[in-house]
Amino acid sequence: MDAPETRELAYFVAVAEELHFGRAAERLGMAQPPLSRAIQRLERRMGVTLLERTSRAVSLTPAGAVFLAESRKALDAVVAAVRRAQRSGQESPRLLVVMKPEGDAGLLERILPAYRRDPDAVEVEVVVCGIGEQAPMLRDGRADLAFLHGPWDDLSALATEPLLTEDQVAALPRGHRLADRAALVLADLEGEQLPRWPGVDDDRATGPAVRDSAQLMQLIALGQVVAVLPASMRLNARADVVCVPVLDAPSSSILLAWPERTRSRAVAAFVRAGAEVAHGGRAVENAGR
Repeated sequence: MDAPETRELAYFVAVAEELHFGRAAERLGMAQPPLSRAIQRLERRMGVTLLERTSRAVSLTPAGAVFLAESRKALDAVVAAVRRAQRSGQESPRLLVVMKPEGDAGLLERILPAYRRDPDAVEVEVVVCGIGEQAPMLRDGRADLAFLHGPWDDLSALATEPLLTEDQVAALPRGHRLADRAALVLADLEGEQLPRWPGVDDDRATGPAVRDSAQLMQLIALGQVVAVLPASMRLNARADVVCVPVLDAPSSSILLAWPERTRSRAVAAFVRAGAEVAHGGRAVENAGR
């Protein structure tokens, strides 16, 4: 069969998300009958039923659920391709690098001079964003590179270069019962309020949802949460926040990430500079290829 058009994918996604042809048609700015016919034609061409229809309800079939997930990815990829092409076509191309506050552990100030020495370097714009926003910005084409953190960030559809592995610390308010300890273990934090991170399901996290580092530090200082964080966070910790090593916490890593199958020589040059700074210029095989 011929591949579905982008328009057909958008039609299907609207119906699958609304589970109502009338609402989907209104969302798309079209009449309901042509929308229904378009979905029927799509199902006939694919040879599968995507939607179960009754007089009262519309629901996804198993095939429809799979097609919804893949259609979203395809539509996102189209939007990302347009954004990347638009940036590449600018008279003065630039790389857009995203990170959360202090999310580079101080590496960026050393990477930038190394990058500028590369003949493939272009101007760099650094955008500081909220927690959990970096990876989506890479996937949808708003950014070219990002500093991500393992094992928490979603690395799907991304290539990565590990830059730094570090231990973790417990960030506590200065008057906390554990603030004077030389070190802790995770069991010492049982019963404490832990923050809820964007996009992370954790039954142990019963505290407020956090959006950015400044909010997190404020919540810690006020005694509303404690948090287990990479050790580099203490470089910029507030005076009223104490960081205590957690001996049995898994190590965390700072990763330089970019979209898979990127062909940008400027991206490859930035990754080479990151490798040079982080571990002596070890060859990076999958950047810009």
